[in-house]
Amino acid sequence: MQPASFNDFLSTPLGDLEIVATESSVVSILFVEQVRTSQSNAVTEQTKTQLAEYFNGGRRAFDLPLDAAGTEFQQTVWQALRTIPFGETRSYGDVATQIGNPKGSRAVGLANGKNPLTIVVPCHRVIGANGALTGYASGVERKAWLLRHESVI
Repeated sequence: MQPASFNDFLSTPLGDLEIVATESSVVSILFVEQVRTSQSNAVTEQTKTQLAEYFNGGRRAFDLPLDAAGTEFQQTVWQALRTIPFGETRSYGDVATQIGNPKGSRAVGLANGKNPLTIVVPCHRVIGANGALTGYASGVERKAWLLRHESVI
């Protein structure tokens, strides 16, 4: 992975997102408390456009070059999350089974919590087996908002 050298911010109904990218790919999208100076590029601009379309109700899937740092297991989980369609949810156990580790729901939860590409890698679509909105690194309130936005709850 190349060092990230570009960043930009997007104001959303849930707060400000910081988009960090290299010359060719997005390395993180995270909620931040404070907007700083930005240095955007084509990748951050494309990401801002697609996220704005998502929040405006015009986009259901993302087509962005992604290169987030993570362990092999985290990468496997994050790839599985990208297969959960807009407007649907899966349990942690469902994702664990999908990646061939049916007893790994807790590990899936930990990998979810480390997801550096919020919304684009839709960890908000993973819920408890009983339907509970358990855990979300950016806050359960944001998770609930995102699921309402996608008409899941």
